Amino acid sequence: MTIQWFPGHMATTKRAIAERMKAGIDVVIEMLDARLPGSSANPLLGDLTRAKPTLKILNKQDLADPACTAAWLAHYNALPGTRAIGLDASETAPAQRLIAASKELAPFRGGLVKPLRLMICGVPNVGKSTLINTLVGKRAAKTGDEPGITKQEQRIALASDVYLYDTPGMLWPKILVDQSGYNLAASGAVGRNALEEEVVAAELLGYVRRHYPGRIEARYKLGEPHGGKGAQADIAALNDAELLEAIGRRRGAVLPGGRINTQKAAEMVLNEFRSGALGRVSLETPEELAEWTAAALAAEAEREKERVPRRQRGRAAQFDDEAPEALDGGDDPGAA
Repeated sequence: MTIQWFPGHMATTKRAIAERMKAGIDVVIEMLDARLPGSSANPLLGDLTRAKPTLKILNKQDLADPACTAAWLAHYNALPGTRAIGLDASETAPAQRLIAASKELAPFRGGLVKPLRLMICGVPNVGKSTLINTLVGKRAAKTGDEPGITKQEQRIALASDVYLYDTPGMLWPKILVDQSGYNLAASGAVGRNALEEEVVAAELLGYVRRHYPGRIEARYKLGEPHGGKGAQADIAALNDAELLEAIGRRRGAVLPGGRINTQKAAEMVLNEFRSGALGRVSLETPEELAEWTAAALAAEAEREKERVPRRQRGRAAQFDDEAPEALDGGDDPGAA
């Protein structure tokens, strides 16, 4: 499973970021989802921003596992030219920390002669617009639950000598790491047409019940009608898709004939994850993401090995089709 996802306005955003970098940016602020910091980091930004100092904001930290957030902050703060802070975009005082952190990354910028120029980027639905509205104290940027609400670049004065350039949310053309694709879809960064919500919800349930034992059963009160340890054992024996069906049955998502409305069940699970109703859950650690990425790159290398012979065979077949015509003496009267 490889997600191909690059709507037209995201291609426009890529060009806008490149142009903004030419005009001069001192610090690039990349806003990440604290529940999936690695998966929500855009690999295109390194090329687009020309290794500028980077501030990583782990937003929505109030929804994430505190231990995982601490691990990710340590991971990013160990990188050269990088600072990382956790943030809840709805809190005014913590939001102001990004200005101080940016000034640390660009100590020679500031004042009316050399104002500090910041550019904020992030995947769709990561909370950039909410943060900006908090910073300026008014609705400077449109917000919404659907990916891609912000459609054009905006310049916002955070202070007399600090300017912030906002850009629309942007993903990258090809998401190679399967689990990153599922995590992005679970967070709402990837649109509904990229992955089936039932599949995303089942993957989410599988990860949560492996890493947060008992959380799913307690939230959805699974096994209660039967009671006892035997009922819990039955729940543990279900695979992820069956667990989603059990949740749908428990919540009344039943169609005529007794069939489970898995689409409705998936929507409930995803909404409860996004709102924090499942508790403080993170979907990846730095070590897990490194393992997933290594496996994805190895698989891609194997696919490329298979593609090369196919291309070679294709060229050989084309040559074979053309060769007889090129070598055939045809009706040359001099041929005996």
